[in-house]
Amino acid sequence: MSDQMNTYDDLIADGDDIETLVTGLSPAQWSLDTPAPGWTVKHQIAHLAFVSHLAALSASQPEAFADHVADAKRDFQAAVNNALTAYLALSTDSLVDKWRQERNAAAKALAAVEPTATVPWLVTPLPPSVLAAAGMMELFGHGQDIADALGHTRELTDRIGHLAWFGFRTRDFGYHAHGLTPPTDEFRVEVTGPSGVVWEFGPADATQRVTGPAVDFALLVSRRRHRDDLSLIAQGEEADRWLDIAQAYRGPAGAGRRPGQFAKR
Repeated sequence: MSDQMNTYDDLIADGDDIETLVTGLSPAQWSLDTPAPGWTVKHQIAHLAFVSHLAALSASQPEAFADHVADAKRDFQAAVNNALTAYLALSTDSLVDKWRQERNAAAKALAAVEPTATVPWLVTPLPPSVLAAAGMMELFGHGQDIADALGHTRELTDRIGHLAWFGFRTRDFGYHAHGLTPPTDEFRVEVTGPSGVVWEFGPADATQRVTGPAVDFALLVSRRRHRDDLSLIAQGEEADRWLDIAQAYRGPAGAGRRPGQFAKR
């Protein structure tokens, strides 16, 4: 999926869509609490700017990236908090400008990398298209937090296909986050995009299957909705367990969202 579509242009487009969410917000709206505990709308944009900066360094200045994340590997949360402090000190206009510069620089730098090469990242080197898809997942998840805080319903496009592919690719992260051993058998995931296009991942004869809307799948693996509020169907005991623990990022799962916290799709 990620190699069949223009991931880098879509990464830029997704960033532009999230920027429209915060364009023209009042100071009170920038200070609204989002569903992420302790994070306001401004925290969300600051985080996206920081991640974009790391991705740009990774693709264009790998040695500088290694120096930059050395401390983060020793105490990741402290490094994130320190970085957020610097971004939060900016005015909201300056923060949005800086984020725009960072995310566009990251997309262009990743696009310039040889497709078969890898770029350094926090845990393991990644192909540039995979890191771009991870960036889209960041935009999707944190953009959803902003939309929820503002009471805004997002109009999503078939660019969500990158996230469906990434969520399938990162299946094992949820198991690791819960101290579980991932199953050896591959799953089958069949999800439908906003236009009606169907994306299929995994063996056609797999006994463990997940089907439903691609947007719901992205909401699940980004942990922005509880599975009870989504229209995803699991076939097979292991696939059903996966829907309880799925996440498309490494590290602790966090609290996620409560059943019924948001209207069922």
